[in-house]
Amino acid sequence: MVENFGFGPGTVQVADDGTVAAVTNPDGRQMLLDDEQHAWGTGFVVSDRGSHRFGTPALVRWRQTGLDLLYQLGDLELRVGRRFGAQWTETYELRNTTTEPVEIGSLAVSTPYRDIYRSSQESLTGAVHAHVWAGGADAWVWAVPMSGAGPGLGLQLKEGELWAYSVESRNPETSSNIRGHIYLHVTDHARAPHAMGGQPVITLAPGASYRWTWQLGWYADLPAFHADRQPLLDADQLTVEVGETIQLRGHEPVTADSPGLKYVETPDGRARIALLFHEPLQVIAERRVRFVLDHQRRPELSDSRRHAFVPYDVESGLTVVSDTWRDWSDGRERVGMALLLQEVRAQGWGDRSELDEALAGYERFVRDYLVDADGTVQEDSANRGHIRLYNFPWFARFLLGQGDREGATRVLNRYYELGGDHFLAFDLGPLLTELGLHDHLIRHARTFVEYGDALPPHEVNYEQSMVAPLLELLVWAHRAAPDQIDASELTRRLPWLTAFAADQPDVRLRHVPIRHWDGYWFGRLRLWGDVFPHYWSILSAAVYAAWPRELVTEDQAAWLDTAADAVLRANLINFAPDGSATCAFVYPSCVNGQPAHVADPLANDQDWALVYALRAVKKTTSE
Repeated sequence: MVENFGFGPGTVQVADDGTVAAVTNPDGRQMLLDDEQHAWGTGFVVSDRGSHRFGTPALVRWRQTGLDLLYQLGDLELRVGRRFGAQWTETYELRNTTTEPVEIGSLAVSTPYRDIYRSSQESLTGAVHAHVWAGGADAWVWAVPMSGAGPGLGLQLKEGELWAYSVESRNPETSSNIRGHIYLHVTDHARAPHAMGGQPVITLAPGASYRWTWQLGWYADLPAFHADRQPLLDADQLTVEVGETIQLRGHEPVTADSPGLKYVETPDGRARIALLFHEPLQVIAERRVRFVLDHQRRPELSDSRRHAFVPYDVESGLTVVSDTWRDWSDGRERVGMALLLQEVRAQGWGDRSELDEALAGYERFVRDYLVDADGTVQEDSANRGHIRLYNFPWFARFLLGQGDREGATRVLNRYYELGGDHFLAFDLGPLLTELGLHDHLIRHARTFVEYGDALPPHEVNYEQSMVAPLLELLVWAHRAAPDQIDASELTRRLPWLTAFAADQPDVRLRHVPIRHWDGYWFGRLRLWGDVFPHYWSILSAAVYAAWPRELVTEDQAAWLDTAADAVLRANLINFAPDGSATCAFVYPSCVNGQPAHVADPLANDQDWALVYALRAVKKTTSE
């Protein structure tokens, strides 16, 4: 049996066991995953008196506007009230029924938003991005259709505190096209006490209870949702250089004399935000280059491979050698380290002679092992014959930086011979423009205009790093030929990109697009789950910075500037003061029960973030 309840202009379906089976927005879009094992309202508790999952209630009482449920969890009982109308309100109350105190180590409720990628078209028309903020009493979730079109579903905490979120159902079977089931936590101290600035332990005295309430509603957009909230703590800017000051609402101004992440709480400890104080970009970049040159090459080899750049395990102090796991190879994304050296050299930073020598050696490696005479780019020194189109513009950019314009052109011509018109590699708009390859640029852009919202699948069916390169391509093609690439083709797709991110008051999250597989593919821990920030988030920043300002209002232009700056600065958090780095910070408190909110120990491919940050500096300086 399924009971339908009106929820504003949408509907909620409730199963006979009291769990929420489906939520339909006013446009008919399904907002939740259909999965009984992780249905909305199920969950678990971990305590010093035993651990329990709750799914089937001991009692369900139906009412005209909702229902009440009772779950028996050993020495605990959980009462849940659901009420529907213009708003949807849920109240949870966990009570200690014993004569002894009970310590609650983890307490979570499943909220299985439909954050999946079956195809670009199905994503844009039938899926949502779920943006989560577990900031204590200020906690909220914004679920927005992937098209960026409203209405979205906003959840805001009205009573109690939520301090974490975790993810279930992530494994090689679900792979990169399903984000997983999101659980909201009152606390996750038992599994990840360090997560998100620290997880509280909740002790229930005999007969005492812990109660929290959240309310959901439909909102036209994120600003409309925020207009209905009253946060205890927030800031317009979350990251500045060391020594500068961040102005807060709900707290006195904050500064720091050393770099790093800084959590700030309200005086009563009920809300928290995360700020970043970073060193100047030159300091970060030069230290990183020093570390790369000292630690991320293979001097034990006798041929030009000794000049290649490879991943490095900051815990063992060893380079990573892998011929079988290509995301740890000496090719592919590792070229980002060489591009970083070029960008530092272009700024006039570092030791010019040392940079020249390192880049000359790397160029010999590239010509010996990676770039063929006809422009074909190989995977790495051990895997030849497999073509990955992503690699071509990266190595064209490297050759161009070495002064080989002809070689760079040859690589891009080969990219298009191999079907590049139907693939969204990165940096193509700027690179094709710089090389004067306007025919490729316009033809490629027109091909993807014709695709509409049915984009061909890439390594993931649909993702931010398809939409951002698409928009970058269209922006540069529109600049070159506005009569062939109409501005409307850009503006209708921009919400696809902005929908990937929200504005949570954590430097790792604000304006940073959702990515949730890179820790598995690129990291040593092989953890699935949300990576915030991931270095390819800078692709969004590149689009925002290049966006034609004549197509937006003054307020929209200011937002684009703010978002671009926030994304570029957020990625600076992945570089340590000694020059080491992490390729992936897996943000949830746990993924499949594995403690997370952790920086992977592999320094691998994150240097692209610095490459783009330095390009932004160079562009600003030239202007």
